[in-house]
Amino acid sequence: MKTQCSKTLRRKRNENNMKSRIFISISAVTLLSALATPLRLAAQDSQDCKRAKIVTFEAPQSGTGLGQGTRALGINPSGAITGFTRDASNVRHGFLRARDGAFTMFDAPGAGTGPGQGTRAYSINPGGAIAGWYSDASGVVHGYLRARDGSFTTFDVPGSGGAGTGPFPGTSGSFINPAGAIAGFYTDANYAAHGFVRAADGTITTFDAPGAGTGDGQGTFSAGINPVGTIEGSFLDDTNVYHSYVRAPDGTITTFDVPGAGTGFMQGTIAENINTAGDVTGQYVDASSVNHGFLRSKHGDITTFDAPGAGTGSGQGTIPISNNPSDAITGLYYDANNVAHGFLRTR
Repeated sequence: MKTQCSKTLRRKRNENNMKSRIFISISAVTLLSALATPLRLAAQDSQDCKRAKIVTFEAPQSGTGLGQGTRALGINPSGAITGFTRDASNVRHGFLRARDGAFTMFDAPGAGTGPGQGTRAYSINPGGAIAGWYSDASGVVHGYLRARDGSFTTFDVPGSGGAGTGPFPGTSGSFINPAGAIAGFYTDANYAAHGFVRAADGTITTFDAPGAGTGDGQGTFSAGINPVGTIEGSFLDDTNVYHSYVRAPDGTITTFDVPGAGTGFMQGTIAENINTAGDVTGQYVDASSVNHGFLRSKHGDITTFDAPGAGTGSGQGTIPISNNPSDAITGLYYDANNVAHGFLRTR
């Protein structure tokens, strides 16, 4: 839900600016196989259902009011989960849930304790390092890295918005890869966003996608980083249209638009995730403000798709969030009644 920091803030900004927005085929060779195959599949499905297990959980310090509770946002190969809670006072706290279900709660040094403030955790790498951001008592956002041993390193991108410049200025670091590189974005004092990558040694490199706007709410947003350090994301231009980009480890930026993407206000192409191979998934918003999914290969080939049952009205449609190494894609879609559903698309 793969929804990550730049994604969350961007959607909040969009909502504030404009209130909107799987297939198995079997062929039989003989009549016997035609009759036997469905039976074998049914038996397999039954076995899979028996093996499948969903565990629900609530982290400590989770409130029970509207909008409060537990948000699980990242999981690593060993099964450790990270995320954050919103408590009864609407303050955020980070958590780490071990494979055995044990919770460790944490707050970044300097995190505020007022409503809407606190610590948010978004991703965890194979080594157990967690990346996220916190908002301080003035509402200014700062990035952090929480090491496996629980120690914190907080950081701000030079030139990021400072205290007193308004809500959500600062540094939002949300995506960490196995090497410990963190990708995110920061806002300047004029609320324009810029991308950054923080290397494992702490070196920060900033960047802007070509064509990114420089006005309030515009600019470059990072949405993911893969193991080799390729970053993907989107940018909002000076006419408030979305485009997407891929930034190679050497800093080369390639921008792209999905055919059929709209060119109106808050329309366009929005990349959401990149896998180990460098394939990118995301959504594009057409000229009628309907959402559709896409998969862009590392070579630039683009495939578009819509989840069955997705609505065709403004703000409805298909919104991919994450793709795995096999390019299985998961996300959500809104139907004609504006009800959200999950989907899984396989190759």
